[in-house]
Amino acid sequence: MSIIVKNLTKKYGEQFAVNDISFEVPSGKVYGFLGPNGAGKSTTMKILTCFIPQSSGEAIVCGKNVETDSIEVRKQIGYLPEHNPLYKDMYVKEYLDFVANILHVPNPKSAIQTMIEKTGLGVEQHKKIGQLSKGYRQRVGLAQALLHDPKVLILDEPTSGLDPNQLTEIRNLIIELGKEKTVLLSTHIMQEVQAMCDNIIIINKGIIVANDTTENLRKGTGKEVIITVEFKEQIDGNLLNQIRGVKKIEKINERNWKLTSSDKK
Repeated sequence: MSIIVKNLTKKYGEQFAVNDISFEVPSGKVYGFLGPNGAGKSTTMKILTCFIPQSSGEAIVCGKNVETDSIEVRKQIGYLPEHNPLYKDMYVKEYLDFVANILHVPNPKSAIQTMIEKTGLGVEQHKKIGQLSKGYRQRVGLAQALLHDPKVLILDEPTSGLDPNQLTEIRNLIIELGKEKTVLLSTHIMQEVQAMCDNIIIINKGIIVANDTTENLRKGTGKEVIITVEFKEQIDGNLLNQIRGVKKIEKINERNWKLTSSDKK
């Protein structure tokens, strides 16, 4: 397994951000971490990438413990945070060279050129990052995450705020990366995990409420599951009622809905 999480908990005072969760992500798979804002997705990813410590429990990445072997874990991970931290006054190639030096990437010129080609940055490589569209900035973020050839990619809301064309491009890129790497990506949009992921882990209020293949969750697991989904635009609730397995819908606002699955015996 590339990622093993056992009874992971993170508390802030008396509040549980993550509450005793466990899951595994096998090598060479794309797993989606689905849940509403504040569900615990980013907290879990920050623990896995050694940005913050857990309160209790255990997390293993590529056989290394995030608490006791954090340096080794970081060598195996490529991380794209939700808020992509880029130096906007730097040119694309200049920034990637800067990151390559920090990571001690062997043969950096070759590695940078490979990543530029893989992420489709060729036509924009001589521009300053501040001049790029958000879609291309996400590509720069993915390029820096891949520079050291990590075994695991952890992507926090990688498609957030993209327009439809950019969304399709980044989605296709992640699918291609998933053929070579283990990918764990978070989102609160159902269509995203259905389009990109082999398996879906659904988390709500710090607790995992479902963990299964995309196909099985689409068919229904035999248990009642409540999820919150966000659509790109306003949608007619009557369409949601037509989804097989949906027992109840509840409108939160124009783009957000709460869906309850059928309780199949």
